[in-house]
Amino acid sequence: MECLGLTGESLKGKKLVIKIGSSTLTDSVSSIDTSWLDGFAKQVSSLRDAGADVVVVSSGAIACGLGKLGMSTRPTDAPTLQAAASVGGAALVTAYEEAFAPFEMTPSIVLLTRRDTADRESYLHARDALTRLLELGVVPIVNENDTVSIEQIRFGDNDTLAALVACLIGANMLVILSDIDGLYDADPSKDPGARLLPRVSKLTPEIYGSAGGPGTTAGSGGMVTKIRAARVMMAAGIPMAIVHGKTDGCIVDTLQGACPGTLFESASKPHEITPRKLWIALGDAAKGALFVDLGAASAIKDKGASLLAVGVKQIEGGFQPGDIVDVKDPNGLIIARGVISASSDEVSLACGKQRSELERNGLLAQLASRPLIHRDDLVLFE
Repeated sequence: MECLGLTGESLKGKKLVIKIGSSTLTDSVSSIDTSWLDGFAKQVSSLRDAGADVVVVSSGAIACGLGKLGMSTRPTDAPTLQAAASVGGAALVTAYEEAFAPFEMTPSIVLLTRRDTADRESYLHARDALTRLLELGVVPIVNENDTVSIEQIRFGDNDTLAALVACLIGANMLVILSDIDGLYDADPSKDPGARLLPRVSKLTPEIYGSAGGPGTTAGSGGMVTKIRAARVMMAAGIPMAIVHGKTDGCIVDTLQGACPGTLFESASKPHEITPRKLWIALGDAAKGALFVDLGAASAIKDKGASLLAVGVKQIEGGFQPGDIVDVKDPNGLIIARGVISASSDEVSLACGKQRSELERNGLLAQLASRPLIHRDDLVLFE
């Protein structure tokens, strides 16, 4: 992994994304921990003094709004949560402004929904806006636009949003500040013998299992979403760290090579991953999944091949040509993601058929001669 130590010129020109969870930023359901935020601002200032650009992906708008509205418990209905986010957005940026002011840093609020990134043109506009803010010396504070988000366009968690932002700006590292020390080999709340994993260089089925099951798509937070973010970061060649956000100096320590949590090392020679492939990996939610046999899994992972219909044994979900789908091995582990060229109805009819059978079928003959997912539209995960 590239060293990002704070000595000499090592941070000059580097881009860092720091994600802050609600449990780190707040000291109650409706109150910002201003003392912690002051300490965070000091760390950001030291990084900028060393020549780094910093983007913050922050939770906390709803918590700020609940405080302003006099609510001590988190509501469960969407309209009230959206109202709290609307009120809290201004309070959140004010909290950052007050914490950053002693260090002469200017924050800005950037609100995104998945709709803003599902369209490639909008994705590129978001990238350009963030790049220009950094050029102007601003510290962007990115958050999901909870005031207008609905289930269909939500990221659902800021770990995914942080990974997307890291890809957008071509970050050199993503640091996730959490309420847990890092990734354990088992659930530490249930297993007293669980061990912290200081470094991860490959995401194995065991690691997926410790986070909630191999290839899982359930859950909207916790370690599951952090593993998903790490999966894309490792494919993109961007190291990612998970550390306990309340640990003093944890960000600076991580960048000095003394990560107090778990460091996900990027591949020394990552697969060729173009900006378009990064958009495929994180810019939109998968509409379904293809389960492939071992031969197809090996072909796309080891030989850089496109995915052919003959390798698909089962599908899940409904999708249309041009949608993004996950590719899973026989064990259900997500090994890739790509843009599908056929509908779920077509693929379901082709499942399990040999090429000769497809060629003889008037409806499916086209699937015998062209890839379901072309290698140029396929993102591989380690």
